Amino acid sequence: MQERDVLRLENVSVRYGGDADVLHGVNFAVPEGSFHFVVGASGAGKSSLLKLLFLSLRPSGGEMFLFDNPVHNAKRSRLVTLRRRIGMVFQDFRLLDHLSVYENVALPRVIAGQREQEYREDVRALIDWIGLGAKTDKYPPMLSGGEQQRVAIARAVVTKPDLLLADEPTGNVDEVIGERLLHLFSELNRLGTTVLIATHNSVLRTGIRARSVRLEGGRLLEGGRLTEPGRP
Repeated sequence: MQERDVLRLENVSVRYGGDADVLHGVNFAVPEGSFHFVVGASGAGKSSLLKLLFLSLRPSGGEMFLFDNPVHNAKRSRLVTLRRRIGMVFQDFRLLDHLSVYENVALPRVIAGQREQEYREDVRALIDWIGLGAKTDKYPPMLSGGEQQRVAIARAVVTKPDLLLADEPTGNVDEVIGERLLHLFSELNRLGTTVLIATHNSVLRTGIRARSVRLEGGRLLEGGRLTEPGRP
């Protein structure tokens, strides 16, 4: 059976306004159910790549396919539908200060139109798992940066997305919490979620068996098909 790609980029470039390209001719495909790291120094283009994959940006050139759908020229309404299948952990968290920890984590399920009795137990269990059960009713300004990051991660995974994108997801947490979060990502991957993590932290990558590609100056240095470890 032929392997299905969750996403595929063909000669994709991204440019902000009239500036130079921040991504240059990127070509790669990510198989369904795989786990990958995108590595590179600050300014290499990792965040721009993840924003592109989350459909917050459109390619300036080339073609992009997500879940077998062309998205480089798709209507905005179609992008909204596809984005619901993606979980995104932003580097700046993007929590809503007027919502509690519980409400922030539950938000994607609310947006999906679910009733509270459908998600209450899942949300509370996830908040307990990230070690914030005692702060369920607190608001983001009352939390440390590391605690806010854990809430952002819980919000991204609460829907059990088909694709999880994470931008430096352990940058503000200690080693113990970082390992716990990686375990969460690994468990989601085991259950079928495709995971793509952008990081410059080489230590983070030693804790899990996954394939890595490198961005440098907006160029993918190891192009081609991203495959599961051990596959040709």
